[in-house]
Amino acid sequence: MAIKQLTVFVQNKKGTVVSVTDILSKNNINLRALSIAETQDFGILRLIVNDEATAEKVLLENGYLIKVIDVVGVKIGDAPGKLTEALSVLDKENINVEYLYAFMARTEKHAYVVLRVEDNAVAEAALTSAGFKMISDADINKL
Repeated sequence: MAIKQLTVFVQNKKGTVVSVTDILSKNNINLRALSIAETQDFGILRLIVNDEATAEKVLLENGYLIKVIDVVGVKIGDAPGKLTEALSVLDKENINVEYLYAFMARTEKHAYVVLRVEDNAVAEAALTSAGFKMISDADINKL
């Protein structure tokens, strides 16, 4: 049930992120979540979008280096301690979280958390058995 994440390698200079978002918007791609990590010379832009295949195609056509990876998406309550509960489940199962970022749903009182882990299936099984709802690409497309 993993969701697709686009990892876009970009130069760390003025106008780079707006160039990516402009290309996506002109191709009717809607951003669902976004995270950027940077160094002095480059950035890693992580995107969850409503149409991963088209986004990958148009960004590649425009010269961007893209990697599509599967990540875990989990729905958590929007209250103090809820993220800790989810992370504790993974910690108990000895699952390392390489990185994470969160985004709020538009209408419900919860957040979605995107997790990069070594083994998606093991993480999903642990979280599901602890009562967390996993999210899918279909869920992302409904947002």
